[in-house]
Amino acid sequence: MIRLHVAEPLAASAQIALGHEQSHYLSSVMRRQPGDALLLFNGRDGEWLGIVLDVRKKGVVLEVKERVREQASAPDLELVVALVKRARLETIVEKAAELGAARVRLVITERTNADHAKVARLQAIAVEAAEQTGRLDVPEVLEPVKLPKLIQGWDGGRRLLFCDEGGDAPSALEALAGKPAGPWAVLIGPEGGFSPVEREVLRALPYATAASLGPRILRADTAAIAALTLWQAALGDWRT
Repeated sequence: MIRLHVAEPLAASAQIALGHEQSHYLSSVMRRQPGDALLLFNGRDGEWLGIVLDVRKKGVVLEVKERVREQASAPDLELVVALVKRARLETIVEKAAELGAARVRLVITERTNADHAKVARLQAIAVEAAEQTGRLDVPEVLEPVKLPKLIQGWDGGRRLLFCDEGGDAPSALEALAGKPAGPWAVLIGPEGGFSPVEREVLRALPYATAASLGPRILRADTAAIAALTLWQAALGDWRT
């Protein structure tokens, strides 16, 4: 069944007028007609059954029927990733959404070759991935910031899994063993890796845990997928 993320509050008998893109998707791409059912979520009110009430030139109107799933709490996991090429960054955001990340923070490091990203496009990818994977929320994609600024404003209560390609860190599963769940973030560097100065700063942070992702050099998108997978297996909702 089609799932749509909407911004409006969800409650029985509520009516929702969709915008142009979602209306086009439902009426022209998926050929939905009045009376057809779909699922709706907004990240706050759980998942609801809805029906297509009307298909108008100005857009599709939905009616909310009944809640089919309560809103569930997800792991408080962020992905912090250095900017990489557009296609790989889009893959990273998509897979982060599929793997349950609550937030994607973009960071600029000394060896980052880009200083901007199309955040609106990345956010749209996150929405689509959330719709397809059955999750009840959408990860937020934040504007890029430089690494020193990110560290300066860091909440010390959020632990950081620093994926260190230096070769002298324990494996991710070893590094996470015995650690509390709570708020976490996974940090992935650029294709050229972190600079020696950045590695020294990161390893000195009291909330950071350095970890290796194995003996091979991984591209940023592969590293992000691997690290999120390992964190979910060790501390996330894969254990339930």
